[in-house]
Amino acid sequence: MQNSVTLPTQPIDCLNSIGGQWKAGSGPSFDISSPYFGKKIGQAKSSTKADIDQAVKEAQKAAVSWGRTPIKERSQVMFRFRQILLRDLETISSTISLESGKTLAEARAGLMKGIEVLEFALSLQNLDEGGKMEVSRGVSCEYRREPLGVVAGITPFNFPAMVPMWMIPIAITLGNSFIWKPSDKTPLTSMPIANALKEAGLPDGVLTVIQGDKTAVEAILDHPGISAVGFVGSTPVAKLIYQRGSASGKRVLALGGAKNHIILMPDADVEMASRGITDSFTGCAGQRCMAASTLIAVGDTQHILDRIVTHAKSFQLSRDMGALISQDSRDRLHASIAQAEVEGAEVILDGRKVAAPAGQENGHWLAPTILDHVKPGTHAATDELFGPVLSVIRCKTLSEALEIENSSPFGNAASVFTANGAVADRVAQEAKAGMIGVNIGVPVPREPFSFGGFHDSKFGHGDITGPSSLDFWSSLKKVTTKWTMSTDQNWMS
Repeated sequence: MQNSVTLPTQPIDCLNSIGGQWKAGSGPSFDISSPYFGKKIGQAKSSTKADIDQAVKEAQKAAVSWGRTPIKERSQVMFRFRQILLRDLETISSTISLESGKTLAEARAGLMKGIEVLEFALSLQNLDEGGKMEVSRGVSCEYRREPLGVVAGITPFNFPAMVPMWMIPIAITLGNSFIWKPSDKTPLTSMPIANALKEAGLPDGVLTVIQGDKTAVEAILDHPGISAVGFVGSTPVAKLIYQRGSASGKRVLALGGAKNHIILMPDADVEMASRGITDSFTGCAGQRCMAASTLIAVGDTQHILDRIVTHAKSFQLSRDMGALISQDSRDRLHASIAQAEVEGAEVILDGRKVAAPAGQENGHWLAPTILDHVKPGTHAATDELFGPVLSVIRCKTLSEALEIENSSPFGNAASVFTANGAVADRVAQEAKAGMIGVNIGVPVPREPFSFGGFHDSKFGHGDITGPSSLDFWSSLKKVTTKWTMSTDQNWMS
């Protein structure tokens, strides 16, 4: 059975939401196409600097009263938002699937992960939002958490709902107005999410949606009225975002790409390892920064590798795995596989030869592909391919495997499949990555444990979710108070 995603009867107009009003941008038009069908499903107009200026003005006006609203009242809006998202789960998931190429199950899971972050945001009202103590005779100090004002998020195509939901609930619950610039490849999901917040009672202007491309991004980064920017995307772009946003005096947290490693030990449980590894490199068609794109097979693991191939061969396109975002991505991956062959790799499972699903022949398809005997330092071993391609590097010892993992400039995730606790502890200790998995192929932490990597996978300080995200989206004001002169005062009072 194919993924039950259908084309809309006519293309959808994708608009900006500024001050609570839906309107088109002022720039050039661009089309939105479905990876499943390779056909147009919508259109939008890019936002200009003038559009961003208007958006910031409306957001600033809304931020004044919203920032003064008690956090318990802000949380009630978020609670109603959660109820609406659950009510509309299937409808929104269908939109995500249609425009991103995910299977419906993947689209639904991504939205549910976003709702999990929303639930963490709901807990903020019950956390310590301030603290006060007597620090000397007659003198007290306290801190108060205050919003920054207007903040922004620039989000990628691969998770049209989940990644924005890493940012929006926390930033808004803390009292900020939020400007959201979704990917120009997957902007349709932004409209039902914005409508859900409006239905939940969010005041106009607290959430702004801006459609567009590089012009809109640069205007956001340069605008003096925006205090902080969150970004998720590729490492080269994340680095540029961080540099440009920081140069204009903003807080910037820019999450980049990855080249995640799974270390496979001979003692690993065959079924758990083979399924976990297969699901990791094929999930979301490999288009996620937590995909296991490199498998470091230590010693005699052929029996597990054979099982991985068997599992991957059984995948049916459109049912078990979605489509790539674009034809350009497909062409780039085909070229990467060909380059790997030139560099000595053996293609033991070739997804280029699998036919497209019936009725979706114009979609952007690549079935699971496995490259064996990949040499460290080659393109397939070191570069983020961002597709359903697993590069297998063979080595003899765990020390050699850790040396390969540690040589990567990225640092998002690393996993180990083993039955040996000491081996697992060593990998957790020595792997140079921000998120570690033990017998887990996609080690995304559950909230309130935060999401964030190391090295070239992150530019900026802190994590995008979890407790450290509070310090990114807000500031601590310190108040020192004395009401009376103490007769026994000391130097501190």
